[in-house]
Amino acid sequence: MVNVRDIAREIARIYCPLTPLGVDLLASILVPMKFQKGETILEEGKVCSALYFVDKGMVRQYYYKNKKDVTEHFSFEGRIVFCIESFLKQEPSRLIVEALENSVLYAIPHDALFGLMVRNQEMEMLYRKILEHVAISSQEHADSQRFENAAERYERLLREKPEIILRAPMVHIASFLQMTPETLSRVRGASAGTTKNNSPRDLTDPWWTRTNTK
Repeated sequence: MVNVRDIAREIARIYCPLTPLGVDLLASILVPMKFQKGETILEEGKVCSALYFVDKGMVRQYYYKNKKDVTEHFSFEGRIVFCIESFLKQEPSRLIVEALENSVLYAIPHDALFGLMVRNQEMEMLYRKILEHVAISSQEHADSQRFENAAERYERLLREKPEIILRAPMVHIASFLQMTPETLSRVRGASAGTTKNNSPRDLTDPWWTRTNTK
C-alpha cells in the first residue's frame, strides 16, 4: 500500500521543495481515490472542490461544444488535474473530468489546502507553483493551436508528451489538437520532411471550416 507521505514527497519533488514539516502537512490532507476506466471524476455543473494528483493512470478534461466532445487537457502520472475556474471561484464547472484508464488519484481538498495556507507559507508557495505550472502549460497549448499547423501540433505533442500518443484514444487526441480524426491520421502517416503548411492553422481541415449547426 502506498504511503501518503511518499505521495506528498513526490508532489513536492515535482512542483515545489518542502521541508519535512511541509511534507507532513500536505500528507495530512491527501485523500486517495480510485476510478475505473470511463468513470467520471468531475461532472459538468459540479464544483471542483479539489486538486487531483495522478499517481497511476490517465484522465482527461473535456467539454461539449455544438454537441461535439472536445478534449481540453490530458493528465497522467505525476501531473495534477483540476478545473481552474471552478476551483478558484468555487462555482459549478463547465468541464468534465473522466478516467481514460483505471486510475489512482490523490485529492488535495480546496478547504483543507486553504486552511493550511493560512498557517504555513510552504503550502502557499506549493499552491502558487502548481498554478504557475498549469498557467504555463495552458498558454503553451493555446499558442500551439494559434501559431502551428496540424503537422507541427502533432510533432510537438509527440516530442513533449509521447505518453498521450501511446495511451489516449486517437479521437480524443484529434480533438485536443483541434483537428479531425482524418487529418490526424494523415499527419501521423506522413513521412518526416514533408512540406509544411505555412498557415498558422491548417485551413483545409474541416475542424476550422465546418459550419456550426445545432
